[in-house]
Amino acid sequence: MLRLGQKVILTGDKFEQGLPIGEHGFIIAYDRNPDNAFDYVVRVPTMNKHVFVPKDDVELEETLLHREAERIEREALIDYALATRNEALFKRLLNGEEEESQEKPKEAPNSADFVKQVNLRAWI
Repeated sequence: MLRLGQKVILTGDKFEQGLPIGEHGFIIAYDRNPDNAFDYVVRVPTMNKHVFVPKDDVELEETLLHREAERIEREALIDYALATRNEALFKRLLNGEEEESQEKPKEAPNSADFVKQVNLRAWI
């Protein structure tokens, strides 16, 4: 639930009220009526109005800015990987930011351990 006075961006117009999508507004009240489809009353300065909106139609400005910054950072890393021909970085970016969980190749056992393992298997 958003706090009163928080700056939000209108991201949708589910009920086709003619909301200015992409404009900012401020949460001025909650609509606590359970029979109502709207969750917030938002003051939109560009319209000079108060509008009722559901929670799906508004998003925090900080959240949107954070998502945009991550998208730009990812695109810049992809451009860098292409420019430097860094195939490992490129594949990691395209497959997600998961850590490489490939198994490390096992070291070759020394001859004494190898003979010991062969003898153990021979007795079984």
